[in-house]
Amino acid sequence: MRSPRNQSRVSRRIPKLVLLSVSVGIIASAEIRPASAYVPLMAGQRAKPLNGAFNNVPVLHSNQPEIVKGPGILVNTAPGQAVAAETNQPLKNATYTFDGEFGVHMHHKYYPNDSSKLGGRRARGLLTVAAIAINPGATPVTLQFKRGSVKNSFEAPYQANRLMGVKPLGRRPWNTGPGDATAVQILRGELDRRLPDTVVIPPKSKKVIVSSVVPARGIMNGLLRGQSDGPFHMAVIAAEETKNENDLIAVLNSGRLAPGRIYLNRVREIQAGTIFSRVAGVALGDEYKASIRHDLNQAPLHVPLTSTRKHHFGTRDIQVNQLATKMVDSAVNNVGTYGVRFDVELNLSGEGPHDLVLSHPVASGRPSFTAFRGSIGIKTDEGYQEVHVGMRSGQSLSLAQLNLKGQAPNQVTVSVVYPADATPGHLLSVVPNTQLAMLKQRQERLQAARKAEAAAKARKVRPATPPPAVTTKPQPTKETPAPKPATTQTPLKPKVITAPPPPPVLVAPRGGLNPMPPAMIMPQRVNSTLEQRYREAIKAQQEWLRRLQGR
Repeated sequence: MRSPRNQSRVSRRIPKLVLLSVSVGIIASAEIRPASAYVPLMAGQRAKPLNGAFNNVPVLHSNQPEIVKGPGILVNTAPGQAVAAETNQPLKNATYTFDGEFGVHMHHKYYPNDSSKLGGRRARGLLTVAAIAINPGATPVTLQFKRGSVKNSFEAPYQANRLMGVKPLGRRPWNTGPGDATAVQILRGELDRRLPDTVVIPPKSKKVIVSSVVPARGIMNGLLRGQSDGPFHMAVIAAEETKNENDLIAVLNSGRLAPGRIYLNRVREIQAGTIFSRVAGVALGDEYKASIRHDLNQAPLHVPLTSTRKHHFGTRDIQVNQLATKMVDSAVNNVGTYGVRFDVELNLSGEGPHDLVLSHPVASGRPSFTAFRGSIGIKTDEGYQEVHVGMRSGQSLSLAQLNLKGQAPNQVTVSVVYPADATPGHLLSVVPNTQLAMLKQRQERLQAARKAEAAAKARKVRPATPPPAVTTKPQPTKETPAPKPATTQTPLKPKVITAPPPPPVLVAPRGGLNPMPPAMIMPQRVNSTLEQRYREAIKAQQEWLRRLQGR
């Protein structure tokens, strides 16, 4: 264990490394980007609000904690409380009574506290995530399920390398990740054949509605839509190494919460809106509908889709539904809108070839990330099609080509059940196909310029080939000391060489690009002994940094 003095020394070193990395990243960025919701396709143009509305169907969301460490209750809408594993203190339940239409959304990862269950040489541990219905009344309550699906990441793995960009969606898209696989069945109005269409809850009792077994390091996602003929409560629990219904109900009766609630000490920050946790509670709304008219002869169309307080593209149209009740460490609203179906009807006046485009803002101050991986349905006068979209932040991707007719309004309906493997705050656009082509050309030229710049820098920092050894002059001996040079050169202080981060991700400072060059060692300016020392020091520092990052 480090002494306090050593810890303070370590903490003083860290900012230097971080600042160096940031400065190199700024140099790698070749553009100045104005806003956190900046979309290159929209440059110089304005977005219009959709002004749509959510319905009032209550949906139980179980997504906090996202990473489950062991058995216990995840969320419970029955009156009462449960004890947190982290603090051994009781937390109030997210009390709510369902009666009529309802929905369920579950999204959890299993990383057990017991590392022996993580797999490798030993068998992986198994976690059962189950939704349980609770009937507090004296008469039976019947639940009828209309559509739904439950998948884990072993049943529906995500093939990232093959599924970026826009591709036609197959009949059984189970290679698109569990979040998208369940959303597709809700989008199509299907009920997975493994799920029951009817569940009867006897009076004063509890009944498992649906369950899924998740191997360690796995992810599960579940979406359900149903209707009850009476009042009831719901809970979601996690149990290890069992899927027996009595064992699952026993976990609920234990009154203890599952470990993994990492936001319990940050409740004030959640309430202040400075951080976003995950949702554990009941949101009002499982569908969002909007309709808009637009004349493309006047200007291209841009509208927000799944917009947030941060990313509304200047429209102030925030498409976030509220929570009726929540756990104390839950997000304050359903900003993720996971599992919500969006239906946007575009009534367009115009003529000729246009592109229907989905965009996500450029990431400001952090590396590019996968912003959307899900499925979208598009209905036009020419028919209906579904596409799978894999999108990174800052990208604009054409979902479909539209051949608009000038005689009458052209109706285009875009439908998506927002998947858990996505980051909300998208822009939906209809633009002339020439506008998208020009954007692609600019981006290709920018990417080529960045590659050329990186190659030029690589040539500059590449160590020069040492000259052949000179053997014609006598070597210095103890009797004949080597002559001292006329001038002495102060050895350079070693600096860490850091690789530039992935391209276009950072916002340049207001005054333009940072002129400070990346730190580097110039081998020709130091003798071989010093150069070897510097290399060893750099290697040690880089290894130390990797260990810090791996904690």
